[in-house]
Amino acid sequence: MLLPARKRSLLFKLLVLVPAVWICTLIYFAVTDRRSNAILDNQAEFAKRHPRVPVVEGFGPPINIADKDKPQEPKSDEKKGEQGDELPNLRKPIFVVNASDPIYKSGDPNQEGEKGKAVNIDKNKLTPEQKKLYDLGFQNNAFNQYASDLISIHRTLPEVIDKECLTEKYHDDLPDTSVVVCFHNEAWSVLLRTVHSVLERTPDKLLNELILVDDFSDMPHTKEPLARYMAQFPKVKILRMEKREGLIRARLRGAAIAKGKVLTYLDSHCECMEGWIEPLLDRIKRDPTTVVCPVIDVIDDQTFEYHYSKAYFTNVGGFDWGLQFNWHAIPERDRKLRSRAIDPVRSPTMAGGLFSIDRAYFEKLGTYDPGFDIWGGENLELSFKIWMCGGTLEIVPCSHVGHVFRKRSPYKWRSGVNVLKRNSVRLAEVWLDDYKKYYYERINNQLGEIGDISERKKLRERLGCKSFKWYLDNIFPELFVPGESIAKGEVRNLGANADRCLDCAVGRHEKEKPVGLYGCHGQGGNQLRNQGAAYCLDAETDSESSSEKPITPYPCHEQGGNQKCPLRIYVGQRWRWPFRGLEKHAARPRRSSRNLLHGWKLWGFLDSKLVFLLVSIKCDEQLSRKLGFATAATIPS
Repeated sequence: MLLPARKRSLLFKLLVLVPAVWICTLIYFAVTDRRSNAILDNQAEFAKRHPRVPVVEGFGPPINIADKDKPQEPKSDEKKGEQGDELPNLRKPIFVVNASDPIYKSGDPNQEGEKGKAVNIDKNKLTPEQKKLYDLGFQNNAFNQYASDLISIHRTLPEVIDKECLTEKYHDDLPDTSVVVCFHNEAWSVLLRTVHSVLERTPDKLLNELILVDDFSDMPHTKEPLARYMAQFPKVKILRMEKREGLIRARLRGAAIAKGKVLTYLDSHCECMEGWIEPLLDRIKRDPTTVVCPVIDVIDDQTFEYHYSKAYFTNVGGFDWGLQFNWHAIPERDRKLRSRAIDPVRSPTMAGGLFSIDRAYFEKLGTYDPGFDIWGGENLELSFKIWMCGGTLEIVPCSHVGHVFRKRSPYKWRSGVNVLKRNSVRLAEVWLDDYKKYYYERINNQLGEIGDISERKKLRERLGCKSFKWYLDNIFPELFVPGESIAKGEVRNLGANADRCLDCAVGRHEKEKPVGLYGCHGQGGNQLRNQGAAYCLDAETDSESSSEKPITPYPCHEQGGNQKCPLRIYVGQRWRWPFRGLEKHAARPRRSSRNLLHGWKLWGFLDSKLVFLLVSIKCDEQLSRKLGFATAATIPS
């Protein structure tokens, strides 16, 4: 039966329209897909030619958080440590922040920073927006975050130069360790690189846990993104401080929850080399009262270049009477005790940022002084305590950890409190015995309030610790004791202008800066001098203009050269500080051969009343008497 004409027409239209719509739809998606692929290809090509500036929290747009997917299966091949121990086979993280950032790449030998190489950035070639990121990175971190954000968090480091370390044998049953890393607003790429260098270069059986102690950070990337990222690694724990406490108390909190037999402290801007932990744990296995430090290699704060330090050039820790830590060469007496350059070496003190210690022994020693505030002095307190109370402190040349050394601290603390001085006075009162007076002279005997130290003194008595004199005689005899000096006090001009004193910087990184002429303030500190064997005043002698070079304090080397001049300062029967003169109109003292009788060239130690004169070896012995000095120096003919 035929359908009515109207219905036949409708059916015909449907039969034609439906296929037409279907064909048009196919054509649309085909064209769209080709366009999308073309766009992606163009983006990839653009990315190769114009590398993308990493987007880091605090640098512009909000962070992107990827959804969690099904975990990937671990690779079947397993890495081996230097001793054949299996290194952890970590699966690739699923959750990352800013997934396209180059920091997550791995295995590309051509990536920036591989093999520890420098990342050199010409700021002048950056766009205005990139320059803002560059400057903000330095402002927030006091290092080049822009460069760090181009480097893989899995980057390779230089090969071990000391080949003897590669064949060194260690105990099979080494104790495990809890690695404690404290941080405050650390840059994302730097913190992750620290974590991955520990996870990827520590044999699994030796790493009990990695504890990240967050000292009340407030940058967003240190909150949920960090928690989600680290949750992918079972051995990583994050401990959050309820308020800003500082490094010392943060480390104590980390130690309180640690489960490993050994505590290993690292800073949050470090990179561990392969085979870094075994040499440390081996020394503790042999003697639990041995505290060990790795060789601290320098990671450049500008380029993030890793500078490997050969075992032969290993330095040991010391300190000065301002209770500032310093490095010095291995004394000859200790060199003779070692048969190889890679043998562990005794160190009078530690820098304090990177070390391993038996957890039970740390508790026996009373950990850190809980009365110390924030940061400073804790490394010397622990060093003195180790040596004076029966332990040993060593640096192990086969263990290498890189550290970013910053030129300033990027963090702010409450004002009005000199935390370092307060900690140092507590240290001096408990451990320095009568030698504390030499530190007090440098702070003009202004001790301030230091809190109760009775428990710390009881601890020293309970441990049966030796005297500080024993420490100086047996552990650090190279330290110059001010009581052995010929003269002390400020070095004041005694001529026509008696209001000028020798003055120089006394900070940790400023001890060899040029000496200046400033108004005498009578507060000691940077105007306090000891006329003895510790320091000479150096001036360059390698150019024709050396007579105009500034003078700097430098350890006396007794090798002549730039510390030997025709005109000298002469004190009593002792020669020291050999330089020519102090210029009247110069901002700094300079070597000079001009008339030495000028009023600006007569100087003396006031505290000891032992006055000296800049004299020529040809001067008449009667000269000092004519000038009416309180003490006349005997001048050689």
